[in-house]
Amino acid sequence: MNDAASAPTPAPAPRRARVRAPELIGKGGWLNTGGDDLTLADLRGKIVVLDFWTFCCINCLHVLDELRELEEKHRDTLVIVGVHSPKFVHEAEHQAVVDAVERYEVHHPVLDDPELATWKQYAVRAWPTLVVIDPEGYVVAQHAGEGHANALRTLVEELEAEHEAKGTLRRGDGPYVAPEPVATDLRFPGKAVLLPSGNLLVSDTTRHQLVELAEDGETVVRRIGDNGEFREPQGLALLPDGKVVVADTVNHALKVFDPESGSVERVAGTGRQWWQGSPTSGPALDVDLSSPWDVAWWQGKVWIAMAGVHQIWTYDPETGTVEVAAGTTNEGLVDGPAAEAWFAQPSGLAATADRLWIADSETSALRYIATDGAGHTVHTAVGTGLFDFGHRDGAAEQALFQHPLGVTALPDGSVAVSDTYNHALRRFDPATGEVTTLATDLREPSDAVVVGEDVVVVESARHRLTRLRLPEEAVQVESVAHRTQREATEVAPGSLRLDVVFQAPKGQKLDDRYGPSTRLLVSSTPPELLLAGEGKGTDLFRDLELNPALTEGVLHVSAMAASCDDDPENEYPACHVHQQDWGVPVRITDAGAARLPLILAGLDELG
Repeated sequence: MNDAASAPTPAPAPRRARVRAPELIGKGGWLNTGGDDLTLADLRGKIVVLDFWTFCCINCLHVLDELRELEEKHRDTLVIVGVHSPKFVHEAEHQAVVDAVERYEVHHPVLDDPELATWKQYAVRAWPTLVVIDPEGYVVAQHAGEGHANALRTLVEELEAEHEAKGTLRRGDGPYVAPEPVATDLRFPGKAVLLPSGNLLVSDTTRHQLVELAEDGETVVRRIGDNGEFREPQGLALLPDGKVVVADTVNHALKVFDPESGSVERVAGTGRQWWQGSPTSGPALDVDLSSPWDVAWWQGKVWIAMAGVHQIWTYDPETGTVEVAAGTTNEGLVDGPAAEAWFAQPSGLAATADRLWIADSETSALRYIATDGAGHTVHTAVGTGLFDFGHRDGAAEQALFQHPLGVTALPDGSVAVSDTYNHALRRFDPATGEVTTLATDLREPSDAVVVGEDVVVVESARHRLTRLRLPEEAVQVESVAHRTQREATEVAPGSLRLDVVFQAPKGQKLDDRYGPSTRLLVSSTPPELLLAGEGKGTDLFRDLELNPALTEGVLHVSAMAASCDDDPENEYPACHVHQQDWGVPVRITDAGAARLPLILAGLDELG
């Protein structure tokens, strides 16, 4: 007998209290507003998306690209505000933020928050994080990581309709004011290569071109890519036949430029960004890539610093195929067999006879791949992990870099490191294990090329190439060491409940047609921080056991969720992947929390 009709009506679930958005504050002030300071009151009536970003972060750059279409389509109702929240010391410099806003073509207001004041007010834990504020000034959603463009589009359209009906939506131009353009031959150049002719080829990144310069490194011979061939190109490598392979970074592709004919041909990548679950090998033109940042010719193949997924790939011109050569897609510093190693945004490559050198930027490390009897193995020459950096010379074990983007093989067997955020050219000598400084007073050097007895440095933030005579002696530099200024999260010793919050966007459901639609990977630095709970799983929650003998460490959490449009009439619904990696510094204290929520998408209902 069904007595549902006589059953008492359950009480409605209590509504979560609406949270008023905290004010936007940052000591660096505002960019892209014509000199005006903005408040949330100024933005009342608009839908506001806060984009917490930092310019070193490849995932943040991906999200900037994801937001462009949304920004254009809803420009009369939506205001995107970038909140620049630095990881590295250099990123807290105001001029560096000004440069980054131009470099990456950020066409919305940006708050420079060098002390992470607004970051803390919004309890942000990861770059990038997006917070949506409705026209009445209330927080309605939060998303961390990449892949949320479709969810944001749906939410913005809902908010437009709701607040249009309520009379609380204000249409019209936003507060963005474009800065005055500056005329220079190069604009934030990325990498360079010496051509057989003696000329230099430079990736003119912000202008989306290659530029050939005469031997003086200044006179423009020609520009390549006026027809929109490239998008923020970076790495260049000379092939044995005299052609140049180009890392076409934002197009997620490799292209080959022929200096003789001037032709450009795509040889790898589809133009789409690689996501978890996509093929990792196969015909080069059929496999997605993710922000290739540099390339090098080594062992008969093109090796690719695949910054967007923290891996090294190869492209074989003979077979026309690509495949993963090293890295797991987990972000961090782990050496060992190539298939098990972890990288963190590899951004520079240089080949010698027996090693492929790697500038691993987010770990501020110099690393290399070598061949042994078992295959390829990854080693670290300088660097310790994601949170330690600085400018310190001496023995490799204690030397420090700050977000290097380039590495160059020198004639004597040593390597030069373009130590980007230290504005320096450094040198590591494998024979002695010593790190020295070759030159300072550069401005964001991102690459260097040996030309005879000189080294030509790409000074990216000075928009030029700078020729230096290779010095015989090191420059004396005052030693400094830093840790990221993110505050550690206080957690209690013993059991810790990890909850990754994910709510499928309206109109979507978790995609479980081919198995579990969610994935969670947990590890720690040091490894002994976790007594239990590390490893892979399909639930977005985990009970961790912290080692009471330790007082601090870092929890590494990687989460992925796949959702599809929930339309029974559509046989082939569109699907969307949401993913984020967190490195959460934790401090173990008796007064700490027993639960650690990390928001992938939605709001923490238990918070």
